[in-house]
Amino acid sequence: MSERPEEPSQASDADSLLPIDEHVEEGHDAEGRKVRHRGIYLLPNLFTTANLFAGFYSIINSMSAQSALAAGDAVSASKYFGFAAIAIFVAMVLDGLDGRVARMTNTQSAFGAEYDSLSDMVAFGVAPALLAFAWALGDMGKVGWMVAFIYVAGAALRLARFNTQVGTADKRYFIGLASPAAAGVVAGIVWAFSDYGIQGSKMSFLVALMVAAAGMLMVSNIKYNSFKEFDLKGRVPFVAILVVVLVFAVVFSDPPRILLLAFLAYAASGPIQYLLHLRRDKTLS
Repeated sequence: MSERPEEPSQASDADSLLPIDEHVEEGHDAEGRKVRHRGIYLLPNLFTTANLFAGFYSIINSMSAQSALAAGDAVSASKYFGFAAIAIFVAMVLDGLDGRVARMTNTQSAFGAEYDSLSDMVAFGVAPALLAFAWALGDMGKVGWMVAFIYVAGAALRLARFNTQVGTADKRYFIGLASPAAAGVVAGIVWAFSDYGIQGSKMSFLVALMVAAAGMLMVSNIKYNSFKEFDLKGRVPFVAILVVVLVFAVVFSDPPRILLLAFLAYAASGPIQYLLHLRRDKTLS
């Protein structure tokens, strides 16, 4: 009895013969018709890749700092901790650029959005948690890594919720503390105090509270101003350039402390506004 040839499955269409590195993405044109695009946009994904690399570089330096501490080399450890924190702040700049570049060049894509979230998870989720753990939380044993995991889980949940609310949320506000801002708080603490030669083991409890608070704020329902209403492409008064110059001058006068204070103020602004809103509602009622 001869064998009957198998019928081709649906997966054996033309697209299944594409090379493994070929990317096909479905979308809609201006008239609502479904169109398919091959490949990815290079320019915004270059910034996203640089963001991912900065997060990875921060992780490498955190591990190097921990090795230096184990060897009793506190000077080298402080240097590595500084590099790890700076890499996270560089990742923030790159994260802000990739989205703006994509919008300005009209190169947004579903692939870019997913790639950006994965990069943010490394740069603003894993890297800050590992940095805090290597600097201070590791001396707390199981409590330390549990606090670090709370932060990592908060960042993952924050990014997942953000992705599901992109089309419906009010763009003027973030629901919960944005992961780059939370990372700025954690990295700022490590950079500011390690720059003075202060050992994280002396501040373990305070660092644990700050890291856990940052993780919880990311998954809270507290609103934060997104500052997306600023139009960077429009004309501004001449004095605006002077303000920008002044801001740069202040930041570069003492980057670790100024950046820490700025991100702490932003992280605290949400709960303060929330409490003021509750108080106002009680007064009106």
